Amino acid sequence: MKHAFEVENKEFIYTYVRQTDEHDLCRLEMRAFFGFDGPSNLIKSSVKIDPSRSPFMKERLEVLFSGNNLDELIEQASEFVTHKSFKVTCLNSIALDTTAKLHHPERRSIERKIGEVIQGEADLLEPKVNFGIVSLDEIWHFGILVESEPIWRFHMQKPHMYSTALSTRVARAVANIAVPHPEGIRAIDPCCGIGTVLVEARSMGIDIVGRDINPLVCLGSRKNLAHFGLEGEVVIGPISDVTDTYDAAIIDMPYNLFTHITAEGQQEILKDARRITSRLVVVTIEPMDHMITEAGFEIVDRCVAKKGTFERQIIVCE
Repeated sequence: MKHAFEVENKEFIYTYVRQTDEHDLCRLEMRAFFGFDGPSNLIKSSVKIDPSRSPFMKERLEVLFSGNNLDELIEQASEFVTHKSFKVTCLNSIALDTTAKLHHPERRSIERKIGEVIQGEADLLEPKVNFGIVSLDEIWHFGILVESEPIWRFHMQKPHMYSTALSTRVARAVANIAVPHPEGIRAIDPCCGIGTVLVEARSMGIDIVGRDINPLVCLGSRKNLAHFGLEGEVVIGPISDVTDTYDAAIIDMPYNLFTHITAEGQQEILKDARRITSRLVVVTIEPMDHMITEAGFEIVDRCVAKKGTFERQIIVCE
């Protein structure tokens, strides 16, 4: 008999929900997490990511076994033993890549057929573990299902906000792009403003500090972190005063439209960033490839994040 969680060479299936103007940003986040991307709304990888980290992920299925048809999957499920109460959910509630969605009655029927043969206690209300089944290109997969919790939505209403700050979704994706795998990584946001990126990064357990030359926005950033029960250092001062080095940095570049910074000032920020980090994610509304190159970075990836007619470039530098 197969017992729960006895799997080697794990494969994970991630499903996505994103708007049309988010596709490029979503794919850049995919590449940061997994090293590759895809145009569809799912991706398979051996890399394990908490789906709640991404503003685009819907769920993650850790595949335990697969079959060429539903009957084969049911046969395997009949040998499956779990000592935790469970429920079964069919993921085909939306079209997944080239596989059409299954209608509600068919999904419920499939869930019952699988659930009835699993050796364990079913609990539809408060299960200890969720199992998922999905059909992809006529292959059926069964595994442990983790649904995304849209934690970032709770961060949309901050005590302190301003109109030019990144949206919460973009800020969360940018934090993931800069620090896709946080273990052992130290990061800095040296132009943190009101702390939109800091809140998202700290809520995901990323070790990041903030900094800004404006004392008022530093105070607002600290209050925003505290409002969500998050801790994080926010220092007043320019990036030129930073003496530590970091594994990654995120700079939402100040720009002429809303600040008095000059092109020379932007160049100095980039040069100081090169001094303190080897990996930088720049968010900018203005072309600055030449500045990035002059500062000593190489552009290794990028995308355009759109909101209506407004565009920001997200540039990954090393």
